[in-house]
This record gives sequence, C-alpha cells and structure tokens, in this order.
Amino acid sequence: MATIKDSVHDHIEVTGPPEALLDTPAVQRLRRIRQLGTAQYVYPSANHTRFEHSLGVYHLASRAAKRLDLPERDAVHVEAAALLHDVGHGPFSHNIEALTHRRTGKYHDDVEELIASGQVGEVLRDNDLEPDRIARLIRGEGQYGQLVSGELDVDRMDYLVRDAHHTGVPYGTIDHERLIRELTFVDGELVLDEGNVQTAESLLLARALMNPTVYKHHVARISKAMLRRASERLLDADSGAAADVDAERLRRMDDHDLIVALRSTPETEAFSRRFDERRLLKRSVWAEWTDVPGWILDADHREIRRIERGIADAADVEPTDVIVDVPPEPSITESSSRVLVSGEMRRLDEQSPLVSALRTAQKGQWRLGVYTRRKLTDRVGRIAADEMDIDADGGLVTDIRTNVYHTLDEFEL
Repeated sequence: MATIKDSVHDHIEVTGPPEALLDTPAVQRLRRIRQLGTAQYVYPSANHTRFEHSLGVYHLASRAAKRLDLPERDAVHVEAAALLHDVGHGPFSHNIEALTHRRTGKYHDDVEELIASGQVGEVLRDNDLEPDRIARLIRGEGQYGQLVSGELDVDRMDYLVRDAHHTGVPYGTIDHERLIRELTFVDGELVLDEGNVQTAESLLLARALMNPTVYKHHVARISKAMLRRASERLLDADSGAAADVDAERLRRMDDHDLIVALRSTPETEAFSRRFDERRLLKRSVWAEWTDVPGWILDADHREIRRIERGIADAADVEPTDVIVDVPPEPSITESSSRVLVSGEMRRLDEQSPLVSALRTAQKGQWRLGVYTRRKLTDRVGRIAADEMDIDADGGLVTDIRTNVYHTLDEFEL
C-alpha cells in the first residue's frame, strides 16, 4: 500500500492494481500537465497537476465504491478507471483539445489504445483487469461509469474543491463527503438519496460560481485562445521542431514538450516569447449574448478563421494579431442529475427553481471576445464590431477604467 499526503484529502491510501499503475509512464506524465492550463496567468498558485487530481478522483471513487457496496471486481475496475481517467489529456489539459479533436476525431477520454498498450496494459492484464471495460468506464458508459463520468461523478467532486483550494477562491467548496454518503443506485441510475435536493444544488452552484471566476476568466480565455492558435500554427508549419509534430503526437505531449516545440519553430517563436513574458493580447470586443447575431453563434471553425482574416485585412494588421473567441452556448449539465423526492426519482431541473436562475445568470455572463495587441484594441474593436454586426455600444471595449469586467491585470505590460 502507498500512502500519499494530499493537499485536499489529507492522506490517500492507494492499494491493489492502482498502486501498480501509479509509476507507469502514462500516469507519471500527468505530473507535467497543469490541471487548469493557462489559469496560472490569473492565479499564480494554480499550478496543480492532473496527477494529483487523478489521485483525488481515485480516492473518492474508492470511498464511493465502499459506500455503494460494489462487488470487489467491479470496485477495482472503477478505482483503476478513476486513476486513469485523465491519461488521454494533451498538454495544458482542455486548452487545445478542440484543435486535436478536429484533426484526429478523438477526445481525451478516447483512451482504448493508450491503456491497452505499454506498461498500463501490462499492469491491467497482470491483475486480470479488462482494458476495454476500463475505457468504457472512463467514457461514463454503463451503470458504474456514472461514478467516473456523469452528472454526479467523483471527477467534478474533486476538481471543484481542488481548483478552489489552489486558486484561493471560496466558490468551489462542496461537501463531497456528504455527496458520496448520499449516493445510491435506483433502476441502474446514480442518484442522491431522499432529502438531498440542496446537496445537489450545492454542486450546481459551485460550478456556476467557478465558471466566471476561474474557468472562464477573461485572462484565462485570452491565454487559452493564444495557445490554441499557436498550436494550430505549429501543426501547419514544416520547419524547426514542427517538422516532426502531428496532431497525434501533440495529444501525447506534456506542457513542457509543447512549449519547447513552440520555442523551436520559427512560425511560433514570437508567441512563445509573449507567453514566457506574459505579454498577452487584450480585449477589443467583449460582447454579450444578446448583442451577437445568430450567424456568429453558429459559425464553425473555418468561418471564424475567415472572419479573423477579414478583420485583420480591414484593420491592416497581421493575421496573427486578431483572435475571435466564440464560446459555446452556456449549459448546466449537472441540472439533469437525479434526486429522490418523496420516493420518486426526479431530475434536479424539475425540482429546483435555482436551476432556471443559474441558466439565466450563465447566459448573462457569456461573452464573445476579440483579442489583439494593446495598441490596436480601438481600431480592431471597431472594425470587428462592424464586420460581425455587433452592437458597438454593447460590445466594444473602449475604456478599460470603466469596464467592470476588467481587473488590474489589464494595466500590466
């Protein structure tokens, strides 16, 4: 048994096959992938990794398996899936996943080949565990897959508390011990037991508060968009380190690998310097949902690139100086979690009036961003608003001193 001191769960005891999996290269690689990607540019202490998060998810999955009295063979598969659930992540976690998915058709939870081969596959087979079954659990399939990836999964129970702890914000605090204690299965569905509507609401509220404060903070979004564009240029380049990098290799890099590749490629060298020195682009448009026309909201990746080129041409600036960032429509996946009320299984959004209020709040927090260099913000902003038919008064950033969405960060560099 390995006993590991954790900043969130205190001591975590890792036993059985998960202990053997700990020192495999695929799991150790997670030490070199930051949990929150580029959020460190907002919160300097947000340097925790996917490795410690995976340990936390394993810990909570083990506790949930005991609470639910899972058969031993099912429990050990769930525990292994919990520890391995993030091994498919690329560098900087989710930050470039959309890019690699467009080119490979795979998301981070498409891990069949990864966990069936190499040392991970050897450990699993040596312990009579089924890689295919573990891959399905990681994707949230089957009754027990809901524990690893679902509306009430142990993944979000850990990352909300862990991300709040390492950023120092007070919004991600949830009673994960109560959540685990109140889990039960009804007709094959994972639900919260009777009297736990407020427990489910706490999970929903924590996520809703962490979104604008941490996950979708404007500086985190800008740095993420810059990293995504640079990674795209890296894949399209054919010189320097880029000559040996394709989307599949990019998926298997860690944070350090990607930064080195960006520094070593002429087409992305300037970006790497900006990233190293935290000279980030600034907002020239920051538009609300109601100010953005539907054709922009529905635009695909290729159309967004066309819009960026049009703005850059009209503003007479380099194409790399304009980034259009259109987030997906806000959603609350946790609202479909099930709770028992008067002996009847109900969806949370059917039982809680808080859900509709949070949906309204999320739509109100949604922003389209156009980013450029500081000295170009006014010119690019006006042209971008015109090109995209955005209400300039509602979306144009013209005075950072009076815009409540800006922080002191905007006055740096």
